[in-house]
Amino acid sequence: MTPPGLAGILAFPPKSRSRPMKKTLAAAFAASLSVLPALAAQPVKVGVIAPFSGPAADFGKQMQAGMDAFFKVHGDTFAGRRIELIVRDTGGPNPEVAKRLAQELVTRDKVDFLAGFGFTPEALAVAPVATEARKPMVVMNAATSIVTVKSPYIVRFSMTLAQVSAPMATWAAKNGIRKVYTLVTDYAPGIDAEKQFKATFEAAGGEVVGSVRTPLRNPEFAPYVQRIKDARPQAVFVFVPAGEQSVAFMKAFEERGLKEAGIRIIATGDLTDDDVLQAMGEPTLGIITAHHYSAAHDSPENRAFARAFRAVGKGLDRPNFMAVGGYDGMAAIADVVKKLGASIDPDKAMEILKHEKMTSPRGPIHIDPATRDIVQTVYIRRVEKRAGEYWNVEFDRFPDVKDPGKR
Repeated sequence: MTPPGLAGILAFPPKSRSRPMKKTLAAAFAASLSVLPALAAQPVKVGVIAPFSGPAADFGKQMQAGMDAFFKVHGDTFAGRRIELIVRDTGGPNPEVAKRLAQELVTRDKVDFLAGFGFTPEALAVAPVATEARKPMVVMNAATSIVTVKSPYIVRFSMTLAQVSAPMATWAAKNGIRKVYTLVTDYAPGIDAEKQFKATFEAAGGEVVGSVRTPLRNPEFAPYVQRIKDARPQAVFVFVPAGEQSVAFMKAFEERGLKEAGIRIIATGDLTDDDVLQAMGEPTLGIITAHHYSAAHDSPENRAFARAFRAVGKGLDRPNFMAVGGYDGMAAIADVVKKLGASIDPDKAMEILKHEKMTSPRGPIHIDPATRDIVQTVYIRRVEKRAGEYWNVEFDRFPDVKDPGKR
């Protein structure tokens, strides 16, 4: 295709070109060449790998809505280059599918970044692909401590389960809870949560009187909840994946009468996830959780984020912690594009990502360059009902929390 400006120049018959005209033509030709870099600027491609179907479909939908909310607030073009999302569905958790999709995104779609990752097994499966292809891999949820050590090209903008479990244990011990039973999902994030809660709680003088690990797929919570009731702890510490499992656990807790037996729930924020909190309703009132984000967080950044999220969320009512991971991960990718422009060198990109610092809708965050993991405030929240709606209301905080699993 002939660049704008050249078509008219080439249309002149050769005999009409006087010496002044030649100078004019030369100037116009030089000017036309200056538009070529802009014409040649290709989009920056971000391959998004997450579940968009199946029981965890809202993981991917929340992350993508968070990324789209960033574009709504800030636009999608930086240093003259538009950021394009290429979305792929794992239907997960499905590590084999995640790895295949990553390979296709790298070899066929020629992506500049890999992003998303709702589940730890999927992130771990993709890590060697990122390493071999030298593609920055921006994790927006997968929350096991070990994830970032599996490739030098991984940086995480979500959290770790250890990072939110330790503050929960500290808060519980300081507030008169001495005997706790733990219930976690039996995969890497749940095991991280269990181990870190137990270590921190016992160091503070508490006692874990029993532990149970439930299946990742289709658990039946009633017998586990009955076992907890029979043990008569003061509280049960819970981690289950947000969504269907948190709803199922709360149903079993209510039906088995643990609240009436005086057993409190303390948990990671996955249990009272903003995306399903309204559906769980009255039984959640008073539940104490530790997490790095709440849709009720009071800041101008979060209000702007929530407005943009509602505009692009395609039926999603509230942003949750996966959405804010998508928003901040995209903010970091945009920063790399601003600074590197036409050439996204992967190692230069990682140097920028390793030193990211920003004011997020969740509050101040930065990346620890030694671990490529996020440092952030962890909030203690209580479920309250305000104007007829249920919210995770922050009432205490632990600032600048690193992942204790990497200390």
